[in-house]
Formats: sequence, C-alpha cells, structure tokens
Amino acid sequence: MTDTDPWLVVGLGNPGPEYAANRHNVGFMVADLLAERTGGRFKAHKARAQVVEGRIGAPGPGSRRVVVAKPLSFMNLSGGPTTALRDFYKVPLANIIAVHDELDIDFGALRLKLGGGDNGHNGLKSITKSLGPDYHRVRFGIGRPPGRMPVADFVLKDFSSVERKELDYFVDRAADAVEALVADGLERAQSTYNT
Repeated sequence: MTDTDPWLVVGLGNPGPEYAANRHNVGFMVADLLAERTGGRFKAHKARAQVVEGRIGAPGPGSRRVVVAKPLSFMNLSGGPTTALRDFYKVPLANIIAVHDELDIDFGALRLKLGGGDNGHNGLKSITKSLGPDYHRVRFGIGRPPGRMPVADFVLKDFSSVERKELDYFVDRAADAVEALVADGLERAQSTYNT
C-alpha cells in the first residue's frame, strides 16, 4: 500500500427514490455529501454503481485519490459492485471504507473500525463474502427499533421528524470522519470521531 493508491468509499443503501430517506440509506447520504465536497457528480459505472472520482485532504502531495461509490444493486448484493470497483481501480483492501447504518449504536453516534463481523448487516455480509472482513467501516448509529417493531421494518423506514432535525449535522460529521480516516489514518480518526 502506497500513498498513491486510491481509496474506495462505498456508501451502502438501496437504489430508488422510495428508499432515499430510509435509515438503511444513511451510507448513500454520506456518499452524496462526500461527492458534493469533491465537486464531482455521480456517473454510472459498468460495475453496477454510481461513482465520483476526486481527492480528499489538503491540496498538494498530502491529498489522496478517492472513488466515492453507491452500489446500484440492492443492499444485500453490495459485494458484487464493491469487488468490481476494487478490481477496476486497483484499490488495496485496506483502502476500502464501507459507510453503513448500525443498529447497536445510538442515533448519530459514529464508530470507525478496521475488520470485524457483520453484526447481521446484509450489506456488510455481502462485502465480507466477496472480499473478506479486513476493510474499514464507518458505522453510523441509528439505534434500535422501538417496542416490538421488526428490524427489517425499522431500517426501511425514514428517519423520524425528531431525528431529521439533527440528521444533516450527523451526516456532515460522518463525512468528516471518512475524510479524516483517509487523510490521517484510523487511530487519529477514531480518537476524534468515535463516540
């Protein structure tokens, strides 16, 4: 792995307007903001994904090449597009970041980590099946479903009106965390953003 190797940031979600504001699509929301920050527009890629190529970090030798992607497969098939993009852009496994919703963390809290299990998350399950577990994750807390609501129903519901008031702030912070992970490495990013 060298400083010239590109990074691949995969926001996890489901394609289509009916899913756009779902809790399960927070990875797409972070990817959209990162694309906006790089000044790029998503373009269709043959890997069944939308991609934006840009740079993260201060201009000059410290900046890093990054590909921000939103798979166009459904969440549980995210591994196929992620693997195809890794191969196309020749991205080392340690330079792949999956941004995803996480039930076991309070709403808006972040956890950055390298490797680990999938915790029942179908997007991670699919990526791990394709690549193995040793990629970075930016886990965005969505909390647990209320009462006896099934998990599948909860993640496919839109954020509540109370959550929406703070959602932009937390998405912004998650995008900052991705940028810090790319620019400064995992430990420094964890010390700033893990809550």
